Amino acid sequence: MKALVKEKAEPGLRLADVPEPAVGAGDVLIKVLRTGICGTDLHIRAWDGWARQAVRTPLVVGHEFVGEVVGTGRDVTDIKTGDLVSGEGHLVCGKCRNCLAGRRHLCRATVGLGVGRDGAFAEYVALPATNVWVHRVPVDLDVAAIFDPFGNAVHTALSFPLVGEDVLITGAGPIGLMAAAVARHAGARNVMITDVSEDRLDLARKVGVSLALNVSDATVADGQRDLGLREGFDIGLEMSGRPEALRDMITNMTHGGRIAMLGLPTEEFPVDWARIVTSMITVKGIYGREMFETWYAMSVLLEGGLDLAPVITGRYSHRDFEAAFADAASGRGGKVVLDWTA
Repeated sequence: MKALVKEKAEPGLRLADVPEPAVGAGDVLIKVLRTGICGTDLHIRAWDGWARQAVRTPLVVGHEFVGEVVGTGRDVTDIKTGDLVSGEGHLVCGKCRNCLAGRRHLCRATVGLGVGRDGAFAEYVALPATNVWVHRVPVDLDVAAIFDPFGNAVHTALSFPLVGEDVLITGAGPIGLMAAAVARHAGARNVMITDVSEDRLDLARKVGVSLALNVSDATVADGQRDLGLREGFDIGLEMSGRPEALRDMITNMTHGGRIAMLGLPTEEFPVDWARIVTSMITVKGIYGREMFETWYAMSVLLEGGLDLAPVITGRYSHRDFEAAFADAASGRGGKVVLDWTA
């Protein structure tokens, strides 16, 4: 089968022929239809410092996908051939304290699909049935392909109650854009998003934010005044990983404000802990999705009319992966999807 492979410890990917994945007794074999390009895939393609530490070559990359079940192992009873499915890309041990308590997203032994084992940028992928999400209602294939990052956005946005709250989102990348759409859909009063890319801020306006602020031209405090807020933001969703973004967020939170932090910093940096303490601000780290409560919430949000179409800005044949990766790395658009049937 064809797959996008990191063959050697160097920059780049190659579309190559590899064997179809083996299917164990508890596994599901899936014919891949669409895949989404993630920042993780960009890191692996660039072969940066993180990728050199996290990845062993050769490796089939990719973890965002939708596909059709074409085979199941002998122990799989609740998934059948022909089902349309997406996959949870964090494979957990099932034996640690958190797994046994039903907190699988907190497993310390998590292995990442397309990072620690062969992934989904291929004509076929095999996954344990416990990592497969069956789409029980109709869903657009492009949207189904990005359920993994959509889950990051939902997990972050719904970490705290949003009804009637004023929400600040720092970072208008694809997950920040999806989180903005979720916050509006979930009943936030105001949703302000910040970035330095006018292209991405334009996308944010399409998903219905109250204010899309270019922080190279104005401050978060300026945006707060434009919205008529007197005491600061109630909820912060930090999506950028930028030190200045988190610092500005902390400065502009109301007393008792709550921050969910998904953005992953590249290095340590100081923040004003005195303000966090005296303003009684909660900071919660987010990684991945709750399995499978977040997935259930995603499906319900889509059934309820949440529109993610504006977030998907690039669609390519898998054969045009170089152009697709360049688009995804440009920092100007939203999610980029590869079609494995074209």
